[in-house]
Amino acid sequence: MEEMGMTDKQFNLFLRFLQRSLLEAKAEPDADKKNEKIDEILEDIQKSIED
Repeated sequence: MEEMGMTDKQFNLFLRFLQRSLLEAKAEPDADKKNEKIDEILEDIQKSIED
């Protein structure tokens, strides 16, 4: 099966999504909610790696 790479625009969009998610997590004052958001981000990244 041939793998399909990302275009520069798709990669930039992914980075913007990641940046926004990390900024939201950083701004979260509640430590438990902050950790939950970070865990969700890490899970999304892991899913992207496995695809």
